Amino acid sequence: MIALDLLGGDVWAWEKRLTGTCAGLPTEAVIALRVNDDLVPTERDGDAFAATVKLQPGENRVVAVATVPNGPLMESAPVIHTVQLTPRPIARIALTIEGNSITADGRGSEPSEYDGAAIARYHWATRAGNSYPEWSLEGSDTTASEPLPVLEGEYYLTLTVEDAEGRTDTATSYFVVEQGKARIPDPVAENAAWIAPATVYGVVPRLFGSPPIKSVTQRLDDLKDLGVAALWLSPINTTIPQYFGYEVKDYFDVRTDYGTLDDVRELVAEAHAHGIRVLMDFVPNHTSEQHPYFQDAQKNGTASPYYDFYDRNDGGGYTYYFGWTHLPNLNYDNPEVRRFMTEAFTYWVREIGIDGFRVDVAWGIKERRPDYWLEWSAELNRIKPDSLLIAEASARDPFYVANGFDAAYDWTDELGHWAWGDAFGSVAPMGDAMEAVLTNDGVGYPPDSLVFHFLNNNDTGARFVTSYGVDFYRTAAALLLTLPGLPCVYTGDEIGAEYEPYGQIGPIDWTDTRGLRDYFTKLISLRREYPSLHSREWLRVPAEPSLPLFAYLRFTRADDPPMLVVLNFSAEDVDATIAVPKTYRSLAEARTMTDLMSDQRLSVTPADFKVMVPAWGVRILSGGEG
Repeated sequence: MIALDLLGGDVWAWEKRLTGTCAGLPTEAVIALRVNDDLVPTERDGDAFAATVKLQPGENRVVAVATVPNGPLMESAPVIHTVQLTPRPIARIALTIEGNSITADGRGSEPSEYDGAAIARYHWATRAGNSYPEWSLEGSDTTASEPLPVLEGEYYLTLTVEDAEGRTDTATSYFVVEQGKARIPDPVAENAAWIAPATVYGVVPRLFGSPPIKSVTQRLDDLKDLGVAALWLSPINTTIPQYFGYEVKDYFDVRTDYGTLDDVRELVAEAHAHGIRVLMDFVPNHTSEQHPYFQDAQKNGTASPYYDFYDRNDGGGYTYYFGWTHLPNLNYDNPEVRRFMTEAFTYWVREIGIDGFRVDVAWGIKERRPDYWLEWSAELNRIKPDSLLIAEASARDPFYVANGFDAAYDWTDELGHWAWGDAFGSVAPMGDAMEAVLTNDGVGYPPDSLVFHFLNNNDTGARFVTSYGVDFYRTAAALLLTLPGLPCVYTGDEIGAEYEPYGQIGPIDWTDTRGLRDYFTKLISLRREYPSLHSREWLRVPAEPSLPLFAYLRFTRADDPPMLVVLNFSAEDVDATIAVPKTYRSLAEARTMTDLMSDQRLSVTPADFKVMVPAWGVRILSGGEG
C-alpha cells in the first residue's frame, strides 16, 4: 500500500517537502512522485519515503507511484497542492550620489525564483508628488543618472523590471535634498517626511454609515477639512459577522458587511485625491478559529497541510493569548507562514494602494519569531518606502523602531497599559504626572522612538469625554496635538462622540453639538504648519500654580526660538507664572507674544513670565518681543 501523508491545500512556496508511507512494499520497489507530468524520485527509509518537489503556479496534482519488479504499478490517491504565489521578478534599486549627480542602479534586481526567467527590460520613472515636480529620472537601461535637483525635499523614483515571460515588478526608492546637500536615507531606519507633521485619524467604518466603506469615502471632504494626513481603518478583512474584525477569515478580501474590494480601491483613490493616505489595521499574529486553514487543521490533524501553520505547545495544542481560544497563534517558525503573511501585506500595497499598516499584536510575533519584522519591513520599504508602519506594542521597547516600524504605542512596559491613564488618574500636579509618563518615569524613550499618542482608540472603552467631561477633554486634546510624537484622533473625537467601539454597531451621530470640531481643526492645522510643534524636541518648564498647570517649550533645535505651550487643567482662570530658562531670551525678555490659538497679541510680564490662561484653556505662545 502506498499513501501520501498530507492532504491537498494551499502552498506558499515554490518547493515543498512531501512524505508518504509504503508499508508492505518490498525494498526493491521504486517509488516516485508524479507532479503534474513530471516524475520526481524519492528517498526511502523503511516504510517511509520523501522528496522535495518543485511546484508550478496554481494547481499541482501529486500522486505517489510505486513500481514493483514483476508486479503491478501502484498509485496513491491524488492530492492537489495549490500554489498561491505569483511568479514575478524582483526589482531592486541601489542609489549612489557622486558630485552633483544621482545614479540609480537596477542591476541587483533578481529573476523570478519560480523559473529564473531573465530580466529583459528596465523602466525608470519619477513618482508623482516630488518636491520639485519638474525633476525627472527616466530610462530603459540597467542604470539611470540625472543631475541632482536643487530644491530641498524628498525625491521618489521607481524601477519596473519585466522578465522574458512578460512578468513585472516595481520597486521604489528615494533620496533627500536638505541644506544644499543630497543624501540617501535608510527607509527601514528613517521616517518619511510626511509623517512628522501628520495626524492619524482612526476610522471604524461601520460608525460612519451604511454601507461602511462607501460612507467613509463620502466623508472625505470633512476629513480633509479637519486636516488629518492619514486614515487608519479598523480591520476590514473578511471576518465573523458583527465582530470588530480581529478574527480574520481571509487576508485577501473585504468583509461583505463593509463592502467590496472595488469599494476599498475607490476609497484609497479618492483619499489620495484629497491628499490623505490610508492605513489598514492588519492582524498577522493569529487567525480566527473559523479561518479555513485552522478548520482544516482541526479536522485533519497532522494530515492537514496547515497543521504546522499554527503555533503549538509541547502537548501539541495550539497557543493563544489572554484566554482568547478563538484566536489561535500562527507559527512564524514555518517559512510558509512568513511568506503567506508578507504576501498578504504586500497585496494591499500593490493591488489597492494602501500606504501603511497598524500591526495588531506586533509584540506577539516578536516573542515567538523576532527576526520576521526586519525581513517584513525591508520588503514593504522596497515597494513603498514612505509607508507608515505602526506597531501595537510599547514604544518604550527599542526593538520596534530598530526593526523597521515607524512608531509604537504610548504604553507602559505592561502590555496594553496606556501610560497617560496614570497621569490623568493621579493626584499629583499635572505637570509632574505628565512628565513622568512622557519621559518613561524619567528614563526617557529610546533614541529615535516615535510615540503613537492617543486619547481614544479601539481598546480604550468608554470615550475620554465620557470619563473626564468635555472641559477636561478639550485641554487634553491640546496636549495630544502639541506634544512630540504621532497623534491619533479617533472616530468622532472631533465632535466629542460618546460610544464604545466594540459595542457600537450602527453609525454615530455626527452632529457637532459640543462645538469641538473647529477647535480640533485649529490644533491640527497649527501642528502641521509649525515645525516646532511637530518636532521631537520639547522641554518641560516649571509653572505655578503647579496643580492645574502643565507648561513646556517646543522647538526644532535647542538654539531655535521656541514656542511656549501652557495648559490649564482647571475650571478657573489662572495667572500663570512660568520659569522660562534665561537661555531662551525671546521668551525670558518678552513683553508681548502671539497666542496662536486665539490669534491674539498678549501682554506678558518678563523676567518671571506671567500670562493669564483661561479655565480649561491652552496658550500656544510664539514670537516674543521686548
